Amino acid sequence: MKQNQNFDHNHSQKVLSCHYNMDTNRVEARFEDGTTLSIDCISIEDEYGNTPAQRAELDWLLYNKPLEYVQLVLSGEIEHYLSLGCDHGILVTVKSPGGWTPMG
Repeated sequence: MKQNQNFDHNHSQKVLSCHYNMDTNRVEARFEDGTTLSIDCISIEDEYGNTPAQRAELDWLLYNKPLEYVQLVLSGEIEHYLSLGCDHGILVTVKSPGGWTPMG
C-alpha cells in the first residue's frame, strides 16, 4: 500500500470540514489545528483508477462522501478500498410483461 508522500501519514488531527470543489477538481479539507489540505483528484484517479469501475467509485466518493475520500487517501487505504468492489444500491430491473420492474 502506498503512503501519501506529501502529507504526514500519521497525521492525527480531526477533519473539521471537507468538500469537493468541482471548479478545481480538488477535495479541500480543514483540520482542527488550522491546517488546510487540497487533494488533486486527477492525480488520485490517475494513480488508483485503473478500471472504469474504480474511476466511477472515486467519483461517487467525491460527490457523496468527500470526508471518507480524504480519510482513505491520507491513510493509504484507497487502493485496498477500491479492490473490494463497491455496490451503492445499484438498481436491478427485470423485463416483465408490463414493462421493466425494479428488483431488490
